[in-house]
Amino acid sequence: MDGCIFCKIANGEIPSNTIYEDDDFRVILDNGPATKGHALVLPKEHYADLFEIPDEKAAGAIKVAKKVAGLMKEKLACDGLNLVQNNGPVAGQTVMHFHLHVIPRYENDGQKILWNPTSPSAEELVQIKDTIIG
Repeated sequence: MDGCIFCKIANGEIPSNTIYEDDDFRVILDNGPATKGHALVLPKEHYADLFEIPDEKAAGAIKVAKKVAGLMKEKLACDGLNLVQNNGPVAGQTVMHFHLHVIPRYENDGQKILWNPTSPSAEELVQIKDTIIG
């Protein structure tokens, strides 16, 4: 897609701190990392979000994230890891090119990836389930 910064980065038109690359994906260090090693899995083809990316490419992104996560555990000695994938501005997506955050976590790193749990009734949960599958 013309003008997409992540397309340009993923395809090597803009320099990046690449930590992994194959025919379909480039993994770069995030320029505004949550923690040391925070990386982005970028498909080389443009897809705006999870709703546009084909299933096989989405599966490929997870496989690449798993490979990179193993490297992070081995090389950075992280204590845990978050995978984060946002879709749409309301969900925190700021670049409209599918990307998967791979965020190494360290004891006392000060980061939080949380939400405020709600308390739906059993009936509400059934109604939501029925709406989704119905």
